[in-house]
Amino acid sequence: MAKEIPDLVAEARVGTGKGAARQIRREGKVPGIVYGDNKDPLPVAFNFNELLTKLRAGRFLSRLWNLKVEGQEDVRVICRDVQKDVVKDLPIHVDFMRLRRTSKVNLFIPVEFVGHDDCPGLRKGGTIVTVRSEVELIVTAGDIPEQITVDLSGLQIGDGVHIEDVKLPAGAKPTIDRNFVIANIAAPSALKSSDDEESGEADAPKEESAEEAAEE
Repeated sequence: MAKEIPDLVAEARVGTGKGAARQIRREGKVPGIVYGDNKDPLPVAFNFNELLTKLRAGRFLSRLWNLKVEGQEDVRVICRDVQKDVVKDLPIHVDFMRLRRTSKVNLFIPVEFVGHDDCPGLRKGGTIVTVRSEVELIVTAGDIPEQITVDLSGLQIGDGVHIEDVKLPAGAKPTIDRNFVIANIAAPSALKSSDDEESGEADAPKEESAEEAAEE
């Protein structure tokens, strides 16, 4: 579990609309809005470079932030949308939702694989085929997990890991109501190629000899 909620510093801004947003961007900032918790929306602006650094660090949309705005009480928020320039792929607007520690929220949580050395399938040359590198979970805002852990110990070639095989953090549950696959242990490519060739030879039609053709 995350032990500390990182700070995210912003400043309140005056004015909304496209004209005001363009002016904010000319000043080297990124406009944003904070909404939710039955309170009025709060227009804010972020330092462009600081925001970009946090975005590139990863997990920006699945992390709980402590939003600090001068003149306002700190509030826990989670990012709900990052709009980017279609050409430069840089942030031009961000939306945040206020949360309480007890609020429930849907988030994509990264999957971490452990137990590689104790996986017979991998020792035999198999490979991990990751079906889901992230799993969408319903979690409590005050207890957002850094990742969910998938143990590969004991898995053979051909085995798979389903969501019901994974011990989820307390209070978390999947948004999908079925036992979906997270990963498989696949056979080595050389072995699969050999099997395919043997299968092809077995299925190939037998050619007739000249004598057999003549008899017909």
